[in-house]
Amino acid sequence: MDINNLKTSDFDYDLPHELIAQTPLKDRKTSRMMVVHMDKGTFEHKHFYDIVDYFHEGDVLVRNNTRVIPARLYGTKEETGAHVELLLLRQMEDDIWECLVGNAHVVKKGTIVSFHDGRLKAQCTEVEDKGLRKFKMIYEGIFNEILDQLGEVPLPPYIHEKLNDPERYQTVYSKVEGSAAAPTAGLHFTPEIFDQLRAKGVTIVDVTLHVGLGTFRPMDTEKVRDHDMHAEVCMMSKEAADTLNKAKAEGRRIIAIGTTSVRTLESVWNKYGRFEECTMETKLFIYPGYQYHAIDGMLTNFHLPKSTLLMMICALAGYDLIMKAYKEAVKEKYRFFSFGDCMFLTHE
Repeated sequence: MDINNLKTSDFDYDLPHELIAQTPLKDRKTSRMMVVHMDKGTFEHKHFYDIVDYFHEGDVLVRNNTRVIPARLYGTKEETGAHVELLLLRQMEDDIWECLVGNAHVVKKGTIVSFHDGRLKAQCTEVEDKGLRKFKMIYEGIFNEILDQLGEVPLPPYIHEKLNDPERYQTVYSKVEGSAAAPTAGLHFTPEIFDQLRAKGVTIVDVTLHVGLGTFRPMDTEKVRDHDMHAEVCMMSKEAADTLNKAKAEGRRIIAIGTTSVRTLESVWNKYGRFEECTMETKLFIYPGYQYHAIDGMLTNFHLPKSTLLMMICALAGYDLIMKAYKEAVKEKYRFFSFGDCMFLTHE
């Protein structure tokens, strides 16, 4: 295919609605897993608990330790009582947050939105495109405590079932609060799986990327290269950078859990030519034609049609192989999206 003229529609596929997973499995590790052997162009049908078999001693497994905050708030415009929904995307400075706004047309600069009888207020300080606004949060006390009481964990719009246990939309290693959505490839892991990997000689490394609009916003451009990624904040510690650089120097594999870990690793590498301790914003958009430098494989869920995430994995494993794999996943009735099954992209 002509990578200079990729269209968003090239990444469409037919997905029966009943294959969109509505609830998480009771046991995280029992999800199905399609193993895609990128060098051979073959598939295997396994379960997630089999993943340990595909790791070697010396491999480095990188995970995103971000934690989803109760980022969805429902309030009313003080002047008119109009309903306004805010999705907190990222903290810009102190009490200024960038938000995606439902009913955005009623929110102008200076508009004040009140939540729960005024325990929390938000004043619009800047109007941006496509439903985005910046707000100054007005409150007394500790913001995170107020958010825990008033906000809701924001599930994706394609999930219609109620989530009985909010922790099932968190990874078992979530630690650093700040995401508006979960890094869902990590939802399959249990502490026992990590213990088995460590016993095999696999090193576990944590990085952080706070998932925001860059990860989950739908594309609205016809040409892929015209899409503008929204910025997300990512972080890498000195310890993580040192471990990853050593692995690279020794020719050991670096495997990423999920697209957000991939974006973090590739963004840092692209900026410095190696791994470095840093906190940075990334707008990296990975699609076919991109040359990977940081990773050798990844675990990922099955992504929405025409999404930047599907494009990212096509860039790693090849467009034809991934689209063939998705057709196979539909035929075999894999569960799709956030609470669904997973795909392991590996070289031997």
